[in-house]
Amino acid sequence: MADQDTLHRRGLMFILSSPSGAGKTTISHMLLMADEEIQLSVSATTRPRRPGEVDGVDYHFVSDEKFDQMVAEDDFYEWAHVFGYRYGTPKGYIRKGLKEGQDFLFDIDWQGTQQLYQKDQQDVVSVFILPPSLPELRRRLESRAQDSQQVIDSRMERARSEISHWAEYDYVVINDDVDECFVKVREILHAERMRRTRQTGLIPFVRGLMA
Repeated sequence: MADQDTLHRRGLMFILSSPSGAGKTTISHMLLMADEEIQLSVSATTRPRRPGEVDGVDYHFVSDEKFDQMVAEDDFYEWAHVFGYRYGTPKGYIRKGLKEGQDFLFDIDWQGTQQLYQKDQQDVVSVFILPPSLPELRRRLESRAQDSQQVIDSRMERARSEISHWAEYDYVVINDDVDECFVKVREILHAERMRRTRQTGLIPFVRGLMA
């Protein structure tokens, strides 16, 4: 008898969102390292490439003109303005991958999450990661030593706005300890993979049982 875990399933779009500094990028990297069944959805952005970033791996770095063209051709699942630049998720390979059972990880904000819900709600699972407190969030941002105090103040102001959208997500996890947070996020992913509506292989399997 076939094990249910081996039956074909439809892939999902797994969204991790959080205020800057709350841990979504760290958790995303941990998830990609630990789970071979999920891959990062690579966004297009007009933001300049930072040291160490690789085009096509971290982001698709495009000009404003190219981004405008992609918007006009409806080539994005979602796109948004973030700190003066634009970010968007190209559709193509994602739709094909979902049909084949591939999971995609999205590191996007609440605006992008809402756009994905509107276009493909059945395939979306969203998780919002909260910091344990706002003072701790500021401490984490300052410990990066990457941004000026003015930029940090701007990020903190944006964080308050982003946190106000917590109730729009399927799951909310507090990142007080990164390892514990990762375990919870991975448990959510495993459970969502087993949701009956995604187990497309169940119909022929059950028919075989009843024959």
